[in-house]
Amino acid sequence: MDLIETVKAKAKANPGRVAFPEANDTKMVLAIDEVSRGGYCDVVIVGHIDEVKSLCKENKIDDSTWEYIDTNDEEYKEKILQKYLQLPNLVYGEKSLRRRMNEPLYLAFMMEAIDEVDVTFAGITSATGDIILAAQTIVGLNNELEVASSVGIAELPNYKFPDGGNLIAVGDCAVCTNPSASELASIAINTCDTIRAVTGWEPRCALLSYSTDGSGSGELVEKVKTAVKLAQERRPDLKIDGEFQLDSAIVPEIAQKKVKRESEVAGKANILIFPDLNAGNIGVKLIQQFGGADAYGPLLQGFRKICSDCSRSAPVSELVGNILFSIVRSGDLKTKDLKTGDLKNGKK
Repeated sequence: MDLIETVKAKAKANPGRVAFPEANDTKMVLAIDEVSRGGYCDVVIVGHIDEVKSLCKENKIDDSTWEYIDTNDEEYKEKILQKYLQLPNLVYGEKSLRRRMNEPLYLAFMMEAIDEVDVTFAGITSATGDIILAAQTIVGLNNELEVASSVGIAELPNYKFPDGGNLIAVGDCAVCTNPSASELASIAINTCDTIRAVTGWEPRCALLSYSTDGSGSGELVEKVKTAVKLAQERRPDLKIDGEFQLDSAIVPEIAQKKVKRESEVAGKANILIFPDLNAGNIGVKLIQQFGGADAYGPLLQGFRKICSDCSRSAPVSELVGNILFSIVRSGDLKTKDLKTGDLKNGKK
């Protein structure tokens, strides 16, 4: 069973309620139709009702099971607002919230914050920065994590990794511009947890650099070295190592030559952590354009709930995959809620 089929099975076993505040887009509504027909989630359309219904009619989509939330429904918005105002550590006051919840994206995130929905999925018309700002101010960050970040899962059709597969996880390629060593360690740890929840993989996480195990020197190398040390100290249960050049991270023969010590990651990494957003964004675009990779994501990390983004250029297949990943992550979070009892308050 390939990854997408595995994720489909997980989502179908534990479907959630997903809010779509940007369904007035043809690609998005086609993706929503696919996940709805598959039984992977309950669809909640927020705003743009006439446009969405028109798209459904145009594309012969049966939306009879979808729930529609009108941003002009003052009674419903008041109910959401009053519940939301009971949450701690609010960024906006009541007057500002009333204004913002006229926007489908902000209303959807407020619904998610009070558990009216499990996931908010957007990005086809909004910039990543706008989604992160809305998610951070309305849903909030997980108190345990230093920084919001992202991870993508790339499928390279013409490349085989040491485990025989053609999938690799890459982060952060969309959010954190120039993380400190401590933030880079947090990104690595969070990415390992995300990837394990979504894929079931045992993470082998390599922090990348232009240096392998001390072959180079300088401030940029030292940041990655420090991040590796911090990550290993914070989560000794995870396989996190570096600093590695890309080839040392994924090619066993090169790792043997360059890494003169025992490593559970070198040459067999399934997660690659870039040192900054320049490298990450360029790297993922390279594998997409030159390697023909399908890239699922970005999967946003570090928020109290599952807040999802997508590339504005993503085809329907990638949108479907990203929605499915978000549903599975939400199911994993709900399982943790049941175990801890207080993750809903941003704590463990």
